[in-house]
Formats: sequence, C-alpha cells, structure tokens
Amino acid sequence: MNTLKGLHINLRAIEPTDLAFLYQIENDELFWEVSNTQKPFSKYLLQQYLENAQQDIYEAKQLRLLIEEKNETPVGLIDLFDFDPKNKRAGIGIVISQQFQAKGFATESLELLIKFAFTHLNLHQLFANITNDNTKSISLFEKIGFKKAGTKKDWIYTNGKFKNELTYQLIHD
Repeated sequence: MNTLKGLHINLRAIEPTDLAFLYQIENDELFWEVSNTQKPFSKYLLQQYLENAQQDIYEAKQLRLLIEEKNETPVGLIDLFDFDPKNKRAGIGIVISQQFQAKGFATESLELLIKFAFTHLNLHQLFANITNDNTKSISLFEKIGFKKAGTKKDWIYTNGKFKNELTYQLIHD
C-alpha cells in the first residue's frame, strides 16, 4: 500500500527541480491571502528553502508535498503545518494552480494526505483555516468530512477590510 499514490495524482517530496513551479505558485497574488504572504519570493530564497525542505516533519513541524499528475505534471502543493505529535494534530492546507482547478485533484490530494497523516503519523485530528468567503475551499473540506468548529472574527486583514476565518476539524476515531 502506498498512501501517497492515487488514481490520478501522486504526492511527493519537493525536489530542487521544482523551483520554477514553486516560484510560480508562491508569486501568484491570488494565493497570497491564503498563504499569509505579503510580497514576492525571489528564486534565490525559494532555492534555499528547497535545499532545506527535506527536514523530517518531527524536526520542521511541517511537511510540504508536491501534487503531480501521473504524467509528472505539477498541479499544486499540499501541506501539513503546526504538526503537534504530542497532541496528535496538524493543520492542512492546499493550493492548486488555476488551470488545474475543478478537476478533482484537490479532493484526491486531501484524501491521500489525510490517509497518510492518520496511518503513518498516528494523528488524531487535522484542522483547516479558511476565510468565510472562500466557498470553494469550504465546500471541498466539508465534502471530505471536515466539520466547522469555530469562527475567528475579523481575523484576516486584506484589501483594506477584515474577514472572518473559519476553523474546520476532521477527527479520526
């Protein structure tokens, strides 16, 4: 059983050869709000990140995986963050390039990473933070089984106004 291989996509560690794709994603202003980014990243800085990206999740407290089609075309990134092995939880986030959205890649990627997290990392729960106006993400996470656990009022300041951030949880029995 390989929990990171799906029917249409694979999840894999990021490689130095992924620099161009990472540069494209990290510098796409449409994703800045969800990634809490405020300025562009240089290729040099991203290359340094890639050189250190192979740290163990227990050391780095995060895991970033590349989502690729079976033909090895990169379509997005999926992350575990705020990894807390003592309390058996982690945050989960995902970004899919615009040209690959609405093709089922996000759903399959989330299902694979959830299975990996519960099977290999022995986690009890995953959480996602989503702004209240991000209806696509809300729908995606609810479809996978995440439940709304709370609302952080005026949590994200963007484009001159505040947005609420919703917290979703998936608890493994």
